[in-house]
Amino acid sequence: MEILYILLVLLIVTRVCGEIAERLGQPPLVGELVAGIILGIIVGHYSNMFPVLAHLSDNDVFMAITDLGIFFLMLLAGIAMRPQEVAGAPLRAAAVAIGGSLLPLTLGIALGWWLLPESPYKIAQTLFVGVALAVTAVPVAVRILIELDQLNSRAGRMIVSAAVIDDIISLILLAILVAVIRTGEIPSIETIVLLIGKVTLFFAVAILIGRYIFPLADRLLRRLHGDEFEFSLLLIAALAYAVLAEALDMHFILGAFLAGLFFSRRIGGKAVYEDVRNKINAITTGFLAPVFFASIGIHLEINVVGIIPGILALMVVVAIFGKVLGAGLPALAIGMSGREAAAVGFGMNARGAVELIIADVALRHGLFSLPDPAPPMVAQLFSAIVVVAVLTTVLTPVVLKFVFKQIENQ
Repeated sequence: MEILYILLVLLIVTRVCGEIAERLGQPPLVGELVAGIILGIIVGHYSNMFPVLAHLSDNDVFMAITDLGIFFLMLLAGIAMRPQEVAGAPLRAAAVAIGGSLLPLTLGIALGWWLLPESPYKIAQTLFVGVALAVTAVPVAVRILIELDQLNSRAGRMIVSAAVIDDIISLILLAILVAVIRTGEIPSIETIVLLIGKVTLFFAVAILIGRYIFPLADRLLRRLHGDEFEFSLLLIAALAYAVLAEALDMHFILGAFLAGLFFSRRIGGKAVYEDVRNKINAITTGFLAPVFFASIGIHLEINVVGIIPGILALMVVVAIFGKVLGAGLPALAIGMSGREAAAVGFGMNARGAVELIIADVALRHGLFSLPDPAPPMVAQLFSAIVVVAVLTTVLTPVVLKFVFKQIENQ
């Protein structure tokens, strides 16, 4: 079967490159993206030698597997958080999160409106730029803080609390983006009200189920004797949430994320929680995530650096300073020192998987090929955003290490 050959090649290359990235002090996803980029370049030049790999976008089975990669990535992200971290996050963290989302979102929309050519799809494409630049990757931020032994520092706690809220904001923005992509225009007042109603309904139903139905699973689990029932119940809940999200015209990743968020140590006990989390982590990081990141890298056109170098550099600058100032200034206003505020701003700067997922959603909706034929700036937009995700993820640990060293020495 072709899919077995595809997975064999991708897993070998991504795991090797991921290991190299870790040894260089970078998140594995950087290596896995690079693996995809390398494969894309090789296959592009020697497509006759690799006909199966040259037509991955036409392989429905492979695309379904990458969808599963997105699903499990968001499920794992939800499991890594706790509902009380969101509900109990102080107002100061909310201020940092809102600032860290609003400024890059606004700057991204302004940049997109200025750069992108006029077309019926300009509004959706412009909103995509803003949403993509507004996100923060919580798993990347947490991992960096752990490696720097700063997770429990004042700045570290603020980064995590604000990043959690930032992720929720990003998912709501994604719901709006998907609605705009489908219509190609700014929704009418009635449509916006309907969308807000659907988002509110989804969160209301999801929260009620998570708070009152999920705990009943604890009683059920104690009566069941089949193997891996805990794992199956979590998947059933995540799939149900995902189906509900799709039914209400939102992306399924919102459902997967919330299902993971409500899966707690109270359900089945701490041992069951740790066991299920480890299984989700193994499936995600050991199989599905590398395949997804490689698929993103394969789609990236590295010649974007030569085609629009000035615009790409401008996007990187807007992404970094929009997030650093947007999160750092509120942190400074609530009483943190200048260096701590800088740590918060740069700590929320890594985009990682979340930005890549948003880029993939837009890619699958054909946003970068419209109008047909797509203008060069639109055609290169996907690759430009992927480059931004990689650069911000790579730069964040380097800058944070320096800033936290300055904090310790002050």
